[in-house]
Amino acid sequence: MTNTARAPIEDRPHPQAQRRILIVLVAAQVLSGAGLAAGVTVGALLAQDMLGSTSLAGLPSAVGTAGSALAAIAVGQISQARGRRPGLAAGYLAGAVGSAGVIAAAVAGDAVLLFLALFVYGAGTATNLQARYAGADLAAPAHRARAVSTVLVATTLGGVVGPNLAAPTGDLAHSLGIPHLAGPFLLAGAAYAIAALILAVWLRPDPLLLARTLEAERAAAAYAQAAYAGGRPYPAVEGRRSGVLVGTLVMALTQLVMVAIMTMTPVHLHDHGHGTAVSGLVIAIHIGAMYLPSPLAGWLVDRYGRLTIAAASALALLAAGIVAANAPGHSVTLFAAALALLGLGWNLGLVTGTAIITDAVPPATRARTQGLVDVSIAIAGAAGGVASGLVVAAAGYPLLAIGGGVLALAIVPAVVAAARGR
Repeated sequence: MTNTARAPIEDRPHPQAQRRILIVLVAAQVLSGAGLAAGVTVGALLAQDMLGSTSLAGLPSAVGTAGSALAAIAVGQISQARGRRPGLAAGYLAGAVGSAGVIAAAVAGDAVLLFLALFVYGAGTATNLQARYAGADLAAPAHRARAVSTVLVATTLGGVVGPNLAAPTGDLAHSLGIPHLAGPFLLAGAAYAIAALILAVWLRPDPLLLARTLEAERAAAAYAQAAYAGGRPYPAVEGRRSGVLVGTLVMALTQLVMVAIMTMTPVHLHDHGHGTAVSGLVIAIHIGAMYLPSPLAGWLVDRYGRLTIAAASALALLAAGIVAANAPGHSVTLFAAALALLGLGWNLGLVTGTAIITDAVPPATRARTQGLVDVSIAIAGAAGGVASGLVVAAAGYPLLAIGGGVLALAIVPAVVAAARGR
């Protein structure tokens, strides 16, 4: 009698599709990393220059992350309905439009237009993050974190190069009659637009749509097998719900702490006499640490478990806060070390949380749920951005840094409770 049993979906041969998808995502992420980093480097300084107030310097980050919250919903909904390709391409295109708006606002000296444009620009950040889910759609569960890390690490090249182009793009902008601090947004607009084009043309097959097809086949086979055995398969709904909550908490807390400290570090350096080039170098090191450890983080998460590495991310963020709070104003080296630890803690939290969420949600509802999760992350980032300027104005940068590190420790009891629940 011929054996007609079908192999598990994750063991079926679709490596070529996954490999092609990862290559296209990597190319787009390199570009989007440059667009993302450009705004991070000078956004707070541009607002401080236009508004003349340090206490409001955290607003660009807050407005941008608020825009990314709305964009996360939009990208998630488009991806849910039509697939990852149109969703991600639309998000990057919106980021390019926002970059053009920032340049126009700087030329006109219009603060209201600046914040409106930064709100739209935030779509690029949301899309850059949502691309990691596309890398995991077709990955086997045992290799899911490594697939996420492949997409994340691609952002490193653009993220490191982008801030170091702050001075040259500023000079280019000045030669074109554009304010110097708006120069990096020339790079951001071009990078986001090209990333959108790459995804729209080459992200085929669509990873989410293919994952849904494979999942539907698996579910049909499982149902038929259970029916033959006289039973009926039921999804582990409660386990999925708790997984979504834990994954969201890990990523939201790491985002809040990272954004708060990162946003005010260039302002703190500027207040101690350091120029744009120094701020760009420190932010470049930070963004490199946000993405470069991704392959190691993915391996650690798959090897030692999601919850263990989530706790490690909290400890890395605490260390970052301690170093930043105690760094003398003249010590660029210590600030670079602090922001490297900050980036590492964020990376561990993001890779872990993404793997937890993807494990917990089936392809049929995955994009919508992931979009809503990223809204929570964006809101946390917006809160960190708003609070950062206010805390620094009222109590100083050291208190912001140490307070953020202590707040990150809230991840530890959450993962301990989740481990006990399991």
